Amino acid sequence: MSLRIKAVVDKFVEELKEALEADMHDREMKEREMQTYIEEREREVAEREAAWKAELSRREAEIARQEARLKMEKENLEKEKSVLMGTASNQDNQDGALEITVSGEKYRCLRFAKAKK
Repeated sequence: MSLRIKAVVDKFVEELKEALEADMHDREMKEREMQTYIEEREREVAEREAAWKAELSRREAEIARQEARLKMEKENLEKEKSVLMGTASNQDNQDGALEITVSGEKYRCLRFAKAKK
């Protein structure tokens, strides 16, 4: 009888070891799958972050280009304005002429006429 009990106990212990090994193998597989999933998600997030940073950098560069262009246009406008406007001063000349200075050149206007449309 003790041999039968020993055989039953040995069989139980063997089945228990197999079940334990199968459980450990399943856990190991699940852990590998979870690690693979985590690595994939981290890669996806890193790719999206890199794309976002690239887009942000592109937009910042475009803004800088537009600001530089606007600054140049403003400077050019100011130059044109100073050239076109010149400086006009009403002189109390005997002939009543208006003197206009444009880019350092003096002009005298004796007669004024309304601009035609």
